[in-house]
Amino acid sequence: MSGFTLTQKSAPPERLDLSDLTPAALAEKSADEIAHIVIGTSKAPVRVGDVFEISGSAGDTLRIGGGSERYDFVGAKLDRGTMIVAGDVGAYGGAQMTGGRLDIAGNAGLGLGAAMKGGLIHVTGSIGDLAGGVRPGAQYGMQGGTIVVDGDIGARAGDRMRRGTIIARGTFGRWAGTRMMGGTLWALKGFGDEPGLQMRRGTLIAPHVTKMLSSFGDGGHHDLTILRIISRDLTQRLGPLAPPPLPAKVHKYAGDLAIFGKGELLITA
Repeated sequence: MSGFTLTQKSAPPERLDLSDLTPAALAEKSADEIAHIVIGTSKAPVRVGDVFEISGSAGDTLRIGGGSERYDFVGAKLDRGTMIVAGDVGAYGGAQMTGGRLDIAGNAGLGLGAAMKGGLIHVTGSIGDLAGGVRPGAQYGMQGGTIVVDGDIGARAGDRMRRGTIIARGTFGRWAGTRMMGGTLWALKGFGDEPGLQMRRGTLIAPHVTKMLSSFGDGGHHDLTILRIISRDLTQRLGPLAPPPLPAKVHKYAGDLAIFGKGELLITA
């Protein structure tokens, strides 16, 4: 677990782009070289050394001591190793991530895990809109990996999602799974209004929904073996982060039938 530690020494003067700060990107750099990396997003050349004290040496772990909603793109394009943030992060944390693990001890802004293809993100707080969704100009949202959020998730999570799993121990906001083409969204405390809007494929799991789309058809109650397989797989992969096992029977709805979608909404209560 060796690696660099960046300890915040002053509040960020502007929004910062931290996408160049990953264990792999810093593996061949000295502390002095890291201090000169530009992370500012305006004409002012804000550098790592202006905001952080740097300690440690290259390794498979990068720790960021302190957080801010101005820390954008934390763990973006992470492909291996572990990043640990002791505080909040801003927009697009873990965007386009392909491997490794990102732990955030706080809240995260919009677009967490956007276009993500692999790896694990764990957030101890809540996160904003468009988690696992599509980034501007991109074709697809999340295409693999796992996001676990101990709190709540904002609106339109999983927009144009193709693969992967997003789990909230709290709730998802309105329009979860919009335009979804695959993958799983699991809310332990429920979905907001109209989940699955224009959903083609994929699975939504929750104990209740505040407002159901009229274009979802009631498929009755089922005992689905695949749900026990999902629970077993998540327990093996996530250990203590895994949600509790699913019940034996669920109430199944199919949709979005307005676009001949073949997705499923499973009500566990």
